[in-house]
Amino acid sequence: MVKTASTMLSLGTSAPDFSLINVDSTEVSLSDFEGKSALVVMFICNHCPFVKHLADEFAVFGREVQAKGAAVVAISSNDVASHPADSPEQMVHESENRGYTFPYLYDEDQSVAKAYQAACTPDFFVFDRDLKLAYRGQFDDSRPGNDIPVTGSDLRAAVEAVIAGTPLNDNQTPSIGCNIKWIEGNAPEYFDPQGTA
Repeated sequence: MVKTASTMLSLGTSAPDFSLINVDSTEVSLSDFEGKSALVVMFICNHCPFVKHLADEFAVFGREVQAKGAAVVAISSNDVASHPADSPEQMVHESENRGYTFPYLYDEDQSVAKAYQAACTPDFFVFDRDLKLAYRGQFDDSRPGNDIPVTGSDLRAAVEAVIAGTPLNDNQTPSIGCNIKWIEGNAPEYFDPQGTA
């Protein structure tokens, strides 16, 4: 399985704006999360083995950090023509089956993934209360087949630090996963076609 790593967007970057449709058919925008102590943006999908490996813990993580005043939003940007398992209809089932308590949004034209320079599924971004990027990196060290328990330790620690106003170490470990499935002819300049899965 070939792996793709996060692009590691520059820390301090302002959260790019978005307005996308949720699995419940409502529109969700970046402005809906203004004033939160932290905002976690996760680029995920339904079919990716890296996402499946962590998905149950995403639901637990989401409930925990939302209870602490943070906001969480997941976004799927995959081309559903080539990967129908990631269609909006299937996203509804995935959200229900996993017990996600956060919005799960569909980025049909992939513009939001490009704005965040998202590269893989899963790809994680944590913004502070001013919507400045404080963390981008892995959920934890667990990967499919490496027998390391899924804990979300890296992302949890980042969110807790942001909520507390504690500075984070700039040395952050990239997330690893399958590449975002770009619509033909739509792949961004930062996409590495060698790092595909």
